[in-house]
Amino acid sequence: MSRNTYSVGDTVVLKADLLRMLAADRSCRIVGILPAAEHGEAQYRIRFGTETFERRIFEHDIDAAETALPARAHNPAATVDGKPWLKPLRVRTAK
Repeated sequence: MSRNTYSVGDTVVLKADLLRMLAADRSCRIVGILPAAEHGEAQYRIRFGTETFERRIFEHDIDAAETALPARAHNPAATVDGKPWLKPLRVRTAK
């Protein structure tokens, strides 16, 4: 059985092929780890940022040369200038 190299939340770059051209954005986020395939290769559920559905890929679909390990993807929407965008003390509610 293959050991999972990547974990949930990692951003990976897929290899270019007929469906994924070199010019297109090939980076996606791993949202789940699936059991190993029949031949023992690791499988992952991934999601591209522009899509509303998930895909299943094998580990050989990931371009290891372009994917940084084990760096996690930084979510720019979560912070602005290094500060959280939500400030609980500034939230007002109706009385």
